[in-house]
Amino acid sequence: MTATPDFVTETRTFYDTVAEEYAVHFGDLRPGTPLDRGVLYGFTELVGEGGEVADLGCGPGRVTAYLASRGLSVFGLDLSESMLAIARREHPGLRFVRGSMLEPDLPDGSLDGVVSWYSIIHTPEEHLPALFAGFHRVLRPGGHLLLGFQCGDEPRRYEEAFGHAVSLTFLRRRPEQVADLLRAAGFTLRATTVREPDEERGEPVAQASLVARKRAE
Repeated sequence: MTATPDFVTETRTFYDTVAEEYAVHFGDLRPGTPLDRGVLYGFTELVGEGGEVADLGCGPGRVTAYLASRGLSVFGLDLSESMLAIARREHPGLRFVRGSMLEPDLPDGSLDGVVSWYSIIHTPEEHLPALFAGFHRVLRPGGHLLLGFQCGDEPRRYEEAFGHAVSLTFLRRRPEQVADLLRAAGFTLRATTVREPDEERGEPVAQASLVARKRAE
């Protein structure tokens, strides 16, 4: 049995600890995020109504619920049981399961879409090729991937959050570097979006999203 990497354990512990406060602060996708919703809406159009989608690293389920509202057949997956408990409570009609996006228990070619919305931000660089290969594996030919993440080079380490003593590193990345890794995993890039930080929301750096497609056979 493969040992759980330290960063996975640290990520799970962090979000188990701050889940309730995080959900209050970030639980609603609607206020102040029209540009983010635009990216997510475009993704739903690419996948198509009824498309089978996994929201990997779903947290309290806000993105999962939005995708479902746009007609996708979507479920959420997350490491944190505390986050999943909130997701199930707030969105009782949707399916949420515990698991790691590093090793998703999903058949090859079983999905039309994969979303990882600010979920790769705790994955060290050396693990990204395997992570993206896993995303590629579970998508059907022609399926789409959507990533969201913070732009930059310098990581940010938190030892406190929402009044809790915690330890977690938030990794920022350059869109062009992520794009190169996606191409190496077999994806074709469809779109790259970078928006400036929203000072009213306390964002310190620009925010990026990438849409990629698994080549049709």
